[in-house]
Amino acid sequence: METVVRVTIVYVFIMVGLRVLGKREFGQMSPLELLTLLLIPELVSQALVGEDFSLTNGLVGIATLFILTYFTSLAVHRSQRAEALVGGSPSVLVAHGEFQADAMNLERVTPDEVFNEMHHVGLERLDQVRWAVLESDGQIAVIPEEQALPVQRKKERAIQ
Repeated sequence: METVVRVTIVYVFIMVGLRVLGKREFGQMSPLELLTLLLIPELVSQALVGEDFSLTNGLVGIATLFILTYFTSLAVHRSQRAEALVGGSPSVLVAHGEFQADAMNLERVTPDEVFNEMHHVGLERLDQVRWAVLESDGQIAVIPEEQALPVQRKKERAIQ
């Protein structure tokens, strides 16, 4: 029964901590936030099974992690330098239909990954891509050349 109580306490503590840090979907997490979630089990595992008889040590570890995550996100929110340092910066992978080999090699992105994202936005050929950008969150954004836009989208732009 002691294990059930320990797990319940840790569960409630983590739930409250994540609630205080703010809402965010897992797909929108930064690498730093994902790392925080991965560290939580390591911090509390011994406190949960009773090898470390102090549940307080596990809770203090989690609280410290949440506080560090909060202050990091606050710094990133308020400072562009902190944002660039923590989050990185976007990289141009394709410019006007041509792969940028140096950027792709540096970011370890394959042409197949770029083509996959192109197909998601309805493009078939590389010359249809104005820009393909690896965003800070790891997603590849594809911006088509104007002539590559579907006919319906061209009509919508003409109306505006």
